[in-house]
Amino acid sequence: MALLNFLGAIQQVTGSSYLIESRDGAKVLLDCGMRQGRREEQEGNREPFAFDPLALDAVVISHAHIDHTGLLPKLAAAGYRGPIFATEATCELMELMLLDAAFLQEKDAEWENKWRARMGKPPISPLYTTADAEQALSQRQAMGYAEPREVAKGVQVTFHDAGHILGSAIVEIAVQDHHLTRRLVFSGDLGNTCSPLMHNPSTLSRADVVLMESTYGDRDHRCSEDTLDELAEILQQAHRDGGNVLIPSFAVGRTQDLIFYLGRFYQEGRLPQQAVFLDSPMAIRANAIYSRFHEQFDPQDKAVFQSKGFKRIEDWLPILRCTPTPDESMAINRIKSGAIIIAGSGMCTGGRISHHFKHNLWRSDCHVIFPGFQARGTPGRAIVDGAENIKVLHQRIAVKAKIHTLGGFSAHAGQSQLIDWVSHFDHHPELYLVHGELEKMQVLQQALRERLNWIANIPEPGEQIAL
Repeated sequence: MALLNFLGAIQQVTGSSYLIESRDGAKVLLDCGMRQGRREEQEGNREPFAFDPLALDAVVISHAHIDHTGLLPKLAAAGYRGPIFATEATCELMELMLLDAAFLQEKDAEWENKWRARMGKPPISPLYTTADAEQALSQRQAMGYAEPREVAKGVQVTFHDAGHILGSAIVEIAVQDHHLTRRLVFSGDLGNTCSPLMHNPSTLSRADVVLMESTYGDRDHRCSEDTLDELAEILQQAHRDGGNVLIPSFAVGRTQDLIFYLGRFYQEGRLPQQAVFLDSPMAIRANAIYSRFHEQFDPQDKAVFQSKGFKRIEDWLPILRCTPTPDESMAINRIKSGAIIIAGSGMCTGGRISHHFKHNLWRSDCHVIFPGFQARGTPGRAIVDGAENIKVLHQRIAVKAKIHTLGGFSAHAGQSQLIDWVSHFDHHPELYLVHGELEKMQVLQQALRERLNWIANIPEPGEQIAL
């Protein structure tokens, strides 16, 4: 019989990975994500794969975020040369993200080895290289939404719009088991129905087994209008205080949402700041990809863009200044007040936000806005949890800035949205919760039992089930 192996994002948020094995011997890997967060979780990225990469027939990717794609270069380095299937937009965004990830792996290893040399320790190798990323990218095969394709013998894949980021997909996999067809549906990351630009997640009705994310399984997000009002008030208060506003943001998805919201404030005369800096080369390039795929935007938002003759995301916010080069980035730090600075990384684990923290986090007139989830073990989570100081660029920096969290901006579905999405299946499929911290899964598990009278399973890492 066909088998499903739970390899990653099991009782944790990152590292998405599942292996499907058909009765006829086909092996298809669903996502190949990097673990993020605490050091011990990141060290897991260096462990050998729990399967033989050379035995895989295909890899299927739900969307471009690194926790779903970040180990593809490692897979290529291990010898995998088969196809990597994703939507067209995901294929483009993967190029952006994997080349950046490889560059960071190489730079981190270079930095670490300088320190290890001084300590008399042997050097380490990067997790993977730019050449590995380029090899993985050469294996991409684009698919459209709602276009079934056989990716391996007896295994058919169909992508449906997940509404999370551009190109994100709910993955429907039909596996032939003799004369029976077993249908697996993986939610991927389901979008928040209040998010701008993206469609609402597609609903499906048929499945034998469902894997559903549970990142925010313990709560609902605030109403988007309430969250926008809160953001507007924070920006007004920051303007009165005279300091800068720092927004750590993911380059793909979150940044484009923020530009849309800030542009709306600008159009309405509600944005007191006179300069918004996008200090993320990756986000700048992602904007260009979003602009090329504007036909995939939500019809209402697309109509607004078209009515004003906008061609690019940046057109929506005329005071946006993109700073791709290091010199342009460093010049921002000469500005002590009145600026909004959007920079990566989203969980403050590196990137240019670290430099802006160094220059602003210790200032009591600074405001820091966290518009999304902060995983355990990350500097962002430490700040949100009230740390008095954090380590930034090998220095301890006091946290004197005013800290704000805005969960309503999440690109993930909240609890009620998750329950509504899964309730559309015609009969009660076998349901497994993935992509969430254990306590959040347990809250969602209880809510599913109370609202739908459904039993939701929480798999163990490495668990294998029959489809």
